[in-house]
Amino acid sequence: MRFGVTGHRILPPSIVDCAVRHWSRVLPPGADLCGVSSLADGADQLFATHILASGGVLEVLLPCEGFAGSLLGDDSRARFEDLRRAAASVTTMPYPEPSEQAFLAAGRALVDRCDHLFAVWDGRPARGVGGTGDVVAYARARGRQVTVLWVDGVHRP
Repeated sequence: MRFGVTGHRILPPSIVDCAVRHWSRVLPPGADLCGVSSLADGADQLFATHILASGGVLEVLLPCEGFAGSLLGDDSRARFEDLRRAAASVTTMPYPEPSEQAFLAAGRALVDRCDHLFAVWDGRPARGVGGTGDVVAYARARGRQVTVLWVDGVHRP
């Protein structure tokens, strides 16, 4: 079984704890664990880090060339590079630079590659095309199992 992730780029600490606790409970440790991530800030990098720390295999699906430049800070870009190097495979979508179309295409391709999608998501509509809400809607339309990880009453920045 292959697991994918979508989620917000900025996560409150209680949401980070919720997601990590859930993954620690439900994901099998070891080489049988396969995770797919686009390595964006927040949920994507958190999930990828968990997959690797659990001894799993990480597959990376990047939305475009130069994606690292769209990340929020130096720490995030450094984590991105470390995770990309640790991945078993890296696929880059055929877009020259970050755009809503690239993000939507990558989100759909990620869903198509996984059996189960974790959505670290507040349940609100996407703030732009290709956001978390759009990826979740696509996954549900494709019949993928979706687990939403969020804490009631917590608002994202």
